[in-house]
Amino acid sequence: MSKAEKIEELQNILSQDSSNLKARRQLAILLLDSGYADEALLHLLYLSKATPDDSGIFYNLGIACEKLKKYPEAKEAYEKAIELSPEELDASYNLGLVLTELQDYDSAIECFNKVLAKDPKDSNSYFNIGICYLKKGDQVNALMNFQSTIELNDEDIYAHFYIGNIYKDMGEIETAFAEFNKVLELSPDYSWAYYNLAVIFWECGQAQDAVNCLEKTIELNPKDVDAYITYAKILSAHEQYENAEAKILEAIQNCGNNGNLFYIMAQIQKYLQNRDESLKYFNLALENSATLNTDIKFVNREIQTLG
Repeated sequence: MSKAEKIEELQNILSQDSSNLKARRQLAILLLDSGYADEALLHLLYLSKATPDDSGIFYNLGIACEKLKKYPEAKEAYEKAIELSPEELDASYNLGLVLTELQDYDSAIECFNKVLAKDPKDSNSYFNIGICYLKKGDQVNALMNFQSTIELNDEDIYAHFYIGNIYKDMGEIETAFAEFNKVLELSPDYSWAYYNLAVIFWECGQAQDAVNCLEKTIELNPKDVDAYITYAKILSAHEQYENAEAKILEAIQNCGNNGNLFYIMAQIQKYLQNRDESLKYFNLALENSATLNTDIKFVNREIQTLG
């Protein structure tokens, strides 16, 4: 019997006997596993009132809320599941993920450490502790936990990626370079690794190597705005303004309206001495300020200068 057929069967059972908690529970779990979190949530809420001592119901209620990005409700459900069954680590782990989304990083770290106290080889908990420390701005502790992650699971590409980023920020270029290459060894299509290698090459004065990596980045992810901008900056630095213009036009076509792209294009047009075009793109940058990293007052100053 297919999932769809089983769902239909259970729905028919409930239409005849809505008090059949066993069928409702089966249906809720099946709906959740099949991607129908909204429908599953309704059944799980019913069950949470009908069987208030069932930790499994509250655990799955947390999953449904989490899938629907109802994080405060997910937090409450997971906490109830843990209250009912303190030994269940899955609820503690998932609670840590939800607390991370709620930016309660210290509480999230406590949850992941609770998991590690029972299962010291859980690399995912180390990884998520690393994420929490990174969001707290503590790169040292983040690095330690990401390293613990790869000691347990050397194929965790995301841990290697974050380690590379941290070492890049710390100026440890060779180590960062090795980490990004490790990411590509594990996942050759990981475009962000190519982008970070491009940045390292560019900062080290190896423009052609940077361009090669940017070409690969854009091939893998044609909507990577930062890759286009870095590419255009490299071309502009070598006074290849027409090529830089073409690259930003390609970016606008692929990525749509973007304040940062318009701002870079305005600067390129200024170098090309196309005053009207430069003004047009500065104004477009202002119109798309939600995606503009440059302070609006500097853009207005540029417009006033062009007069």
